[in-house]
Amino acid sequence: MNIAMIFAGGHGVRMGAGVPKQFLEINGKPVVIHTLELFQYHALIDKIYVSVLDEYIDYMQALVEEFHITKVAGIVPGGETAQDSIYHTLKKAESENPPDSIVLLHDGVRPYVYSDVITDNIHAVEKYGSAITGTPGYETVVISKDGSTVQQVPLRKQTFTAQAPQSFYLKDILAAHDQIRVTPGRYQDMVDACTIMTTLGKPVHLVYGNRGNIKVTTPEDVYIFRGLLQYKENEQAFGFGLTNRIQAKMDHYRRKKDHTS
Repeated sequence: MNIAMIFAGGHGVRMGAGVPKQFLEINGKPVVIHTLELFQYHALIDKIYVSVLDEYIDYMQALVEEFHITKVAGIVPGGETAQDSIYHTLKKAESENPPDSIVLLHDGVRPYVYSDVITDNIHAVEKYGSAITGTPGYETVVISKDGSTVQQVPLRKQTFTAQAPQSFYLKDILAAHDQIRVTPGRYQDMVDACTIMTTLGKPVHLVYGNRGNIKVTTPEDVYIFRGLLQYKENEQAFGFGLTNRIQAKMDHYRRKKDHTS
């Protein structure tokens, strides 16, 4: 069982749009729907769980129905922190799925991850037990403990930017959360699953992601995502990359047909 877990519980403060950024409409669809469709039409994804703020559960359900996101198995209320929301969603999945299911943790506002990156995540978990999506650093990263002076400049060739999905066996990531939740600091400074795993000294395997896999957080990101969608439309107009997308949708249809027959 391969399960996508989409976390769309942010308030969108940095966007300043009056509504959470995951619900901003771009090209006629909310950002979170663009994201969900990536997993809806991926042949290897069996189920999707979505976590949102309590007050947006009904709206999220309406969007799922409107855009025919049929793989959604549950919409889970968010927690006090982002990691609490993830934990609640993991526990929901635990109650309904085998412990050796592969779970792909993904931001609801990362609407442009390539299909083959999702595939690579699943295969990496099968082979190594974990998958952290990342891209090589193209800018110089500096370490500053006080925010005003530079203490260290890591070698650029050794730096990567962590993205999503971040993928694990369900039982493994739940066990890691359980360990962290009983520590004095709990989720303090635990920005993602990669941080949790490395803090516990657990190995994580790096999977190369795509450069367009941005997190739509600021108004500038909206323009970037619109540009990426335009790029995709141009690809389709000239046939570039279209074969893979057609094949993915055909595979999805055949799996659905086989399941119902």
